[in-house]
Amino acid sequence: QVQLVESGGGLVQAGDSLRLSCAASTGTFSGYAVGWFRQAPGKEREFVAAITWNGDTTNYADSVKGRFAISRDGAKKTVSLLMNALEPEDTAVYSCAAKRYWSDLDDDKRWLYWGQGTQVTIIT
Repeated sequence: QVQLVESGGGLVQAGDSLRLSCAASTGTFSGYAVGWFRQAPGKEREFVAAITWNGDTTNYADSVKGRFAISRDGAKKTVSLLMNALEPEDTAVYSCAAKRYWSDLDDDKRWLYWGQGTQVTIIT
């Protein structure tokens, strides 16, 4: 069992940057791919980014490609999502998740463990 905890959300202005972090409060997600999803009010949860268990490969949604960067530290105990050039459309609850296999990344039903989420609000 792996419990994930997100941190770093907040309210920022359009164009600003924000860094989210995901940590395993119990267990470890060493050996798991880790991803970020977001859900805006009235919308379905959508895939944002993911990184392999060893950090060698990443994948991004087209909407954030070039603006967001996902990384994991050398000890593989936290995964970060650096969000640059934020837009009001990025406003959502951001959640991290973990899964064993690098496939079906954009299907939230395929992810095994989830955090509670952290709110990100972008204002103009």
